[in-house]
Amino acid sequence: MMNNEKPVDQKVPSRPRIHYLDWLQVLAILGVFLFHAVHPFDDLFYWHIKNDQPSLLVNFFIGFFGAWGMPFFFLMAGATSWFSLRRRTVGRYVRERISRLLIPFVVGAIFLTPIQAYFELTHKGWWQADSFLSFLFSPEARSFFFTEVHPLEIGPTIFGRTGYHLWFVGFLFAFSLIALPVFVWLKRESGKRVLEALARLATRRGGLLVFVILPLVARFVLQPYFPGEHDWSDFIFLLLFFISGYMLISDERFTQAIRRDWIIHFILGVACTGFFFSSAAGVPVFTWLESPGTLEFYFTWASVGLNSWCWTMFIFYIGMRFLDFRNEQLEYSREASYPFFFLHQPVIIFIAFFVVQWEINLLFKLLIVVIGSFALSLGVYELLVRRINPVRALFGMKPRKT
Repeated sequence: MMNNEKPVDQKVPSRPRIHYLDWLQVLAILGVFLFHAVHPFDDLFYWHIKNDQPSLLVNFFIGFFGAWGMPFFFLMAGATSWFSLRRRTVGRYVRERISRLLIPFVVGAIFLTPIQAYFELTHKGWWQADSFLSFLFSPEARSFFFTEVHPLEIGPTIFGRTGYHLWFVGFLFAFSLIALPVFVWLKRESGKRVLEALARLATRRGGLLVFVILPLVARFVLQPYFPGEHDWSDFIFLLLFFISGYMLISDERFTQAIRRDWIIHFILGVACTGFFFSSAAGVPVFTWLESPGTLEFYFTWASVGLNSWCWTMFIFYIGMRFLDFRNEQLEYSREASYPFFFLHQPVIIFIAFFVVQWEINLLFKLLIVVIGSFALSLGVYELLVRRINPVRALFGMKPRKT
């Protein structure tokens, strides 16, 4: 790419930084941390470390936030990509995505995945030796892990099977490249006409719900063939949220519609959540999710998509309404949140591995894992990441100014 290449959006005047997007991203990282920190204490889904006694309260927390948390995450990432492309050339944008996403993913897969794998396999009784070093240098352990526990396949699942929680970073890097031609096209006349039509539709009450149509179609078509977590159905569904975030921030009419229609999104989100929670009363919601070709299958997956979109829009509104300000806490959290995301799950797995074996009250276990993991993750960031420029670069951070 030539050095004199102009930014994609060179003719559009600059827009001041939107602080609520920064706050929402920081809070999303904290939400992911809490989601993972309490995961050992639910019995809804598979996780790497599990306590023998689950918590009903944690089940509700995991069930609620797990349904829309990652679509929200990727929509926010798409919105920030709009700002990134306004002040960067296409070539510089790609290079920045490589340094901030691809390199940290590879580093995390090399250095953080073995730690998590060791404690997971030991906890589940798949690895009997008591030495991490013996596990690390064992060809048998590596072969077993990548053929039996996390079998490698060509496709988006490879990000989670090599990087554990860093699948998000792998997805985001892939999305940044895949969606880039779409973003460039949206700056051209034909793309602008599409945005204009959608923006006019958004001026009508409930018009933003049009954005959920393509994610629903993706689920209906792909879910029967790729039902696994982080497979193609998840990949395309989340990619469409990423692109939607870019589009929503590009025109004030979209953000005005988010403010206007917050009550619609809230009511529909509550209704969808109530439908999912009806599984506690015996409604076979999870069975319907795995029954392709039935009316219940399409209705339930439509509820999943609508739930994801409506809660995402409602939280977006909350940020616009209450979080559009800047302070010292935001400045610190903006820089810390990304490396904190990398560090938090290995720390949680390490602490939870020991805590779930203790014969103490469930509440005490949960508090120790949550508080201890937060403190240790932040401490590692402060002592080993924040202050050392070569380590900062490995986590996709800019050099520290002296």
